[in-house]
Amino acid sequence: MFFSNFFRFLGKDLAMDLGTANTLLYTASDGIVLNEPSVVAIDTRSGDLIAVGAEAKEFLGRTPERIRAIRPMKDGVIADFEVTRAMIAFFIRKVLAGFRFAKPKIVICVPTGITQVEKRAVVESAQMAGARDVKLVEEPMAAAIGAGLPIDKPSGNMVVDIGGGTTEVAVISLSAIAYAESVRVAGDELNETIQRFVQDEFQVLIGENMAEEIKIRIGSAMPLPEPRSMEVAGKSLIDGTPTMVTVTDAHIREAIKEPVNIIVGAVRKALEKTPPELVADIAKNGLLLAGGGALLAGLDVRISQETNLSVLLDDAPLTTVVRGTGRSMEDRVRYKDVFIN
Repeated sequence: MFFSNFFRFLGKDLAMDLGTANTLLYTASDGIVLNEPSVVAIDTRSGDLIAVGAEAKEFLGRTPERIRAIRPMKDGVIADFEVTRAMIAFFIRKVLAGFRFAKPKIVICVPTGITQVEKRAVVESAQMAGARDVKLVEEPMAAAIGAGLPIDKPSGNMVVDIGGGTTEVAVISLSAIAYAESVRVAGDELNETIQRFVQDEFQVLIGENMAEEIKIRIGSAMPLPEPRSMEVAGKSLIDGTPTMVTVTDAHIREAIKEPVNIIVGAVRKALEKTPPELVADIAKNGLLLAGGGALLAGLDVRISQETNLSVLLDDAPLTTVVRGTGRSMEDRVRYKDVFIN
């Protein structure tokens, strides 16, 4: 039994969504096997890993001087090579349940605007973490595959993938990206603008995790049917004492107005740059909205109003990309044209 499991893991392929906010891993036999924040906590004196993923995210803003909580991905690409390599290795070991000799093939999704240097950094990080073969696929293409769009047909499909670090807008036809627009404004930028707004409006400092919670609970791109509010705990800028303030959905709409405008603007710009035949296809097929940012209340309605397109929200937008990456891994012959390395 041990040896049969060993050889099963030895040849096990993985699909990875190496995101700014979260890293997801997928296997053909088990589907999504890991979904953890892309955060690493390190002992600055020894360089040892203290925590990775969900446990490390709890360290953000709470660490003593000797511990540093790091997000090694920035705007969808590697910002800290060594920490990213350690994070990938940790997640692979976790999924392969201690089979240290396993050398999986991996397909990793990356932003459309990625440079050759950034591609090489992703590939080398995965290889140094134990992968024996690494393929790359662009995030919007992976999202289209994950949502079941007919990417191989001579018909235009538009995908808007809003992740943690980047918003990817792409028009896909014949298994290729006909036009892409990538802006480094997405979920993280929304969190940062909420932090700045609370600081400016209420003179209260809040942490990254609290800003994200506010966004999830009461954030919206359009007025809500019923107003929402929540109590927010932070530190007074005036005297440094613990403070509670009440923020409303109207406050947060105002806070995130600018990044939302940039995201909508990227969609409109992509439509302006796309050939008319493909725009006609998109008008018929609609626009696919995926990624964690797609869950912002009212964003689908806002984009629809701004573009006159029907907007289709994937059933599970947080996992659309990794599911598509997994399908490209499972059927490499069918999807051979989507790999960019």
